This record gives sequence, structure tokens and C-alpha cells, in this order.
Amino acid sequence: MQSHTVDAPNATLHYDIRPGDTPPGNNRQRPLMLIGSPMAAAGFTTLAGHFTDRTVITYDPRGSERSTHTGDTPPTATEHASDIRRVIETVGEPVDLFASSGGAVNALALIAEHPSPVHTLVAHEPPTLEVLPDRAQAEAATRAIAETYAREGFGAAMARFIALVGWEGPVPDDYADQPTPGPAAFGLPTADDGSRDDPLLGNMTGATFFEHDYDALRATDTTIVMAVGETSRDQLPARGAAGVADRLGLEVVVFPGDHSGFLGGEYGQTGKPAAFAARLREVLASNA
Repeated sequence: MQSHTVDAPNATLHYDIRPGDTPPGNNRQRPLMLIGSPMAAAGFTTLAGHFTDRTVITYDPRGSERSTHTGDTPPTATEHASDIRRVIETVGEPVDLFASSGGAVNALALIAEHPSPVHTLVAHEPPTLEVLPDRAQAEAATRAIAETYAREGFGAAMARFIALVGWEGPVPDDYADQPTPGPAAFGLPTADDGSRDDPLLGNMTGATFFEHDYDALRATDTTIVMAVGETSRDQLPARGAAGVADRLGLEVVVFPGDHSGFLGGEYGQTGKPAAFAARLREVLASNA
């Protein structure tokens, strides 16, 4: 694996390249870029290991792990989209792009503005709240997480986050006012250490409140595949993916596992990475 950096406005981005085993030539497959947000490159170690036949690119989004962010406000989806484009252009050739969660929001923002670097985008469970019939309730619940983080710190806010992400079906009108399990129920710290630099909790609205340009997405030459987990289809991120698919006139494609289906123990979560990788390979091959 080769690690590199590239400078961006108010950021230094760290990215990694795993060269594929296939020699250069007419039959060489496009590089595959794997991204999340705020999940960094380390989260894709297992999934990348299932694609040794092609070059794999991963990166740390600005403000996550190795990548810096020196702006006065949290990064926006538009900034992340520019960063992704910058990494692709540094590599020097178009890619297929698998993007999960906030990374899928950022990737959709990218191809709405600059589709040429991406041949096929597999957007896995973007938590896009604007497409939900219960948008107001979901946004209120998200704001409650951000407010809890500002007031009580990491453990309490992350407990609220886990509860919301796992919620099945529409968010009730009074959800934001309901009590949620305390941090101890999830093995999280109960004390507030005073820090407020978590890239997820510190920017809860950055991805979830982003409004996509659906006219541009419908007009793009990039092939868009909206993906959901087989066991998370009624949860917020997958419902967001289904809503985006509906706006674009697409059917969702079902992947093994849940929102974390591609993980192989990274960050303490294990999905179904072998089956997930096989499905991703199948989807990319059918859109080659």
C-alpha cells in the first residue's frame, strides 16, 4: 500500500493506493475508490482485501484521522466532494466509486457537479433526510443529537445517535423528546471529557441536511446505483437511499448485511464482508 497526501483549501488529505495484481493493458479494470464520511480509510481494509485484482483507493475525509481541517466551520458535503475529486484527479484516471453513509452523500454531491471522474457510483445508504415523509421529525431527532453533544459530550450523544440510526420505520412526532438509553447501555463513556472534536457528532447536520441537485443527478453520464442493506431497509440511512432512488427513477439494489455490512472488525463492527464484496463485484461488472 502506498500512502500519499494532497493539499486542499484548509486541509491536507491523506489517501492510500493499493495497486492491483492485473497488469496494465486493454483489459485493465478501472481503479475502485472506497469512501465513507466521517469513516476513514481504515474502515475499508477488509473490503479492499477482496479486490486485489484492481487498484483500490481509500482516503481519510478532511477532519478524520490523518486528514486535517483548519476551517472555522465543520466541513460541508460540497467541500468533501471537491476533496474526493482532488484525490481522483491526483491519481489521474476515472474510477468506480463505492461510497457509504456520509460518503455517499458527498459522492452524489460530486457527480452532480463533476461527473466525469466517476464511471459507476454505488451509493450505499446515504442518510439523506430531505426525501423522507417524516423529514421534520428526523431532522428534529438529529438536532437533538447535536445539542446533546454540545451539552453533555461524546457518550450521551453517541447513545442517542445509535438509537436513532437503529430506529425502524418513520420517526415519531415526539421522538426528539423521548428518553433514550444512557451511554452505559452501549458500553460508552458516561463522563464528559470536555472534548468536542468528534467528526461525526460535531457535524451531525452536514450530511443529513444536505439537499441534492436531482436534475443534475438525472442528467449525469455516471451510472448511479442506490444500495441498501438487507437487514437495515427500514432504518434511516437505507430509507434515505430509497428516497433518493425514487427521486431519480431508480430501483434500490440490496446488499448483504446492514449499514455496516462491509466491515470486517474495523471500529469493532463486523458485517458480512465476503458476501458484501461479492455483491459489489457483481454490481460493478454489470455496469462496466
